[in-house]
Amino acid sequence: MREAPFDEQGSVIRWTEATGEGPAVVFVHGLGAASTVYHAHIAGRGELAGRRMLFVDLPGHGISDRPADFAYRLEDHADALAAALDAARVRGGVVAGHSMGGAVAIVLAHRRPDLVGRLVVTEGNLDPFPLPPAGSSGIVAHTEKEFVQGGGFARVLERVGPTWAATMRLTDPLALHRTATHLVRGTRPVMREMLQAARMPRTYLQGELSGDVAGADELRAAGVDVVIIPGAGHNVMFDTPDAFARTVAAAS
Repeated sequence: MREAPFDEQGSVIRWTEATGEGPAVVFVHGLGAASTVYHAHIAGRGELAGRRMLFVDLPGHGISDRPADFAYRLEDHADALAAALDAARVRGGVVAGHSMGGAVAIVLAHRRPDLVGRLVVTEGNLDPFPLPPAGSSGIVAHTEKEFVQGGGFARVLERVGPTWAATMRLTDPLALHRTATHLVRGTRPVMREMLQAARMPRTYLQGELSGDVAGADELRAAGVDVVIIPGAGHNVMFDTPDAFARTVAAAS
């Protein structure tokens, strides 16, 4: 396990690595998740054999620190991720972000393009104010105090189902609420605009069961490779790990 400080108090972001050659592949998890749980099984796939891979937990999530005075904006997560990649001496890596982690990866590519050689976004949030079924919206239906101290966190854990709850329960409730709040608000410019304006090769993955990609034609016109994975839902890496590994490897 490795770590790097990401704020003035010395809080650290942590990650684990699989050693290898070539440009590093950096996996970034979604809201209330952890990178090893969602991506470590991909490291053993033949398509990625011999590659260096990093499994990074964002602030407030998994094994990383969870400072109470941190804002947990998408930009803050991206800067913490940049601190990890700087410490790991990663330049021009393949950054593969899932869901909220995809939004963070987009912001990272916008703020530190030197760190990102290729961008793979799996069902990442591209626009603010997601529809009510989105997990982040269920969280921000509570005030921060209600969520952290009034039982909101426990109610959300009961509602999201066992797979997501298994990692969400390891997430700091304050960090979870603040991250979800900023995910709903989005960024300026918005994540979609950052993705379309980025210069590095970009792939946007969508599970077939999740429906159409909003604005797919505009994404393709901007040079984004939009890939639909048959038989997969939101968690493409669980539903179709072979297809997910092949797509990440093709972007490497």
